[in-house]
Amino acid sequence: MASSDQHHEFATTRWSLIAAIGEESSVESRDALASLCETYWYPLYAYVRRKGHQAAEAQDLTQAFFAELLEKDRVQLADQQRGRFRSFLLASLNNFVANQWRRDNAQKRGGGKTPLSFDVEAAEGRYRHEPSHEATAEKIFERRWAMTLLEQTMLRLSDEYARSDKAALLEQLKGHLGQGTVTPYREVAERLGMSETAVKVAAHRMRKRCGQILREEISHTVSEPDTVDSELQQLFAAMEL
Repeated sequence: MASSDQHHEFATTRWSLIAAIGEESSVESRDALASLCETYWYPLYAYVRRKGHQAAEAQDLTQAFFAELLEKDRVQLADQQRGRFRSFLLASLNNFVANQWRRDNAQKRGGGKTPLSFDVEAAEGRYRHEPSHEATAEKIFERRWAMTLLEQTMLRLSDEYARSDKAALLEQLKGHLGQGTVTPYREVAERLGMSETAVKVAAHRMRKRCGQILREEISHTVSEPDTVDSELQQLFAAMEL
């Protein structure tokens, strides 16, 4: 059972902070919401594209959705979805598209505002590499959610290793995290002038730290610590799509 201190610490994560927004949103909660939206806009963009919208329309829809979400405190309307940030986003987007999309051009749709900076060309490049089989939009969204979390995890891990002057070590061992070709420990040891035992220990620590960061990233998007393990299971399942 988690201690009270652990629960207190968990309560300060970004999604828990957002879910606790009162009638007057704080700057901190708004910044937290904007940060999560900045990170997860592409899974929603890919979802809209798979629903049949062309690139330009998908961009406008996604921009307009986030404009309304960030400006009108729509978080308050999603009580039943607050457990998972991704569930909240998808439910909110579906509601927005079904009930609130009534404008006829990009200027009207976005009101001239771009709350998040989208690199549409890069997004389309990524979208062209999505599975071409009959995956539903929901499955594409789940897969993109999982890959986004893994990307964020690797960015944080890379930053930590760079600040510790261990970037070369991570580069040689990242294949053991599923990031490219797996290089044998003996070869890594020869390249870095380390013993094979030391490399194995370093790889073990790297995997452990990677797992810790991934759990932290997931904790930012759920409101209860008990759901992290189930989210991990769903993440790995989504990667199999």
